[in-house]
Amino acid sequence: MGGLGILILTLLPLSGSVSAIPSRSSILSKVPFPSLADYKDQINGLWRRGNREGTVRRATNTSDSDSANLWVVDTLYEGQDFFDGFDFYTDKDPTNGQVQYVDSDTAFSEKLAYVTSDDKVVMKVDNTTYLSQGQNRKSVRIQSKKRFNGGLFILDLEKAPHGCGTWPAFWTVGPNWPHGGEIDIFEGVHENTRNQATFHTSDGCTITDPQNFTGNLLATDCSAFSDNNAGCGLINDSAASFGAPFNAVGGGVFASRWDSNGIWIWFFHRYTIPNDITNKVPNPALWGKPTALLSNSSCAPNKYFWDHQIVFDITFCGDWAGGSYSGDGCPGTCSDRVLDPNNFYNTTWSINYVHVFRNSHVSGSVSAAVPRISPLTSGSLTLVLVALVLSWSVTI
Repeated sequence: MGGLGILILTLLPLSGSVSAIPSRSSILSKVPFPSLADYKDQINGLWRRGNREGTVRRATNTSDSDSANLWVVDTLYEGQDFFDGFDFYTDKDPTNGQVQYVDSDTAFSEKLAYVTSDDKVVMKVDNTTYLSQGQNRKSVRIQSKKRFNGGLFILDLEKAPHGCGTWPAFWTVGPNWPHGGEIDIFEGVHENTRNQATFHTSDGCTITDPQNFTGNLLATDCSAFSDNNAGCGLINDSAASFGAPFNAVGGGVFASRWDSNGIWIWFFHRYTIPNDITNKVPNPALWGKPTALLSNSSCAPNKYFWDHQIVFDITFCGDWAGGSYSGDGCPGTCSDRVLDPNNFYNTTWSINYVHVFRNSHVSGSVSAAVPRISPLTSGSLTLVLVALVLSWSVTI
């Protein structure tokens, strides 16, 4: 859409009257904009920044063009309807774990998957059955019915599995692994206390700019065909991002942004979760350096990642937890540990929600415009845009 011409817009106190203002729906009838009140914090932030700098700066410095990312709701996985958006995986564990993934009927009837009365989503493993040698322990693995080609994925996690022999993960993956890629957002083994985010791809994808994230980079080659599929792993800088310390502080939020510019991963402890996340109007531009970043300068997301499903799982031993068992100070052998249900009381997910947002990219040109924005209050809003020449295009 374009050619709106010169627009002089004044919004007076809400208790007053507004005249000569064209209907928003007549201009952007196909754009699912949230209400302006939803963006109160972001607008007030611009006002404060404008006072400090004397102007509200453009989102980008591309000559006379302006662009911004507006993240709008795509899919909300939460509450009593959470499991409606997922299928239960029942095939053999591809990581060679000593696990039996159960179907939905078994999971619900044996209380391995359920939603509490206060809308906590719980998934756990069988922690009552003693096993014989060679038997696998029952567990749950779910994968989203919907596939994604980018987005902003936000997991609010109150409690996560941990313990010797245990290997939980929250991740997204394409249909023909490793082609289509894998993004491990939350993952670890045993009693580790730091989350590990990892990117797995086909050949040709690397990380080359460690100065742009806070995590400790373990390897730069993301190819699943190199170094026994280690991938590009990054250890979280927080010692309470996994395991018992993570649960002790009430968990937190993991967020992953995936678009044509790259893939970012952030972590926030419970009491540092940004208000924009809580209010469902996320703005990653305000979140600071990520824990992990796979930049398009060395790995084009559109080439290596596509058609991803969201996955939660808990497995035992296998390629990672089995291979690292003795080195992490766990007792006996991993195989023997799986036999005793008493070892798995802490092997439980407690999830508040998974929210997925899509990028509504708004771009246009602005000339000779100095927006003056006053902070919003519950009673009034004053917004004056003077001599504003707009030529907007909106892509969702």
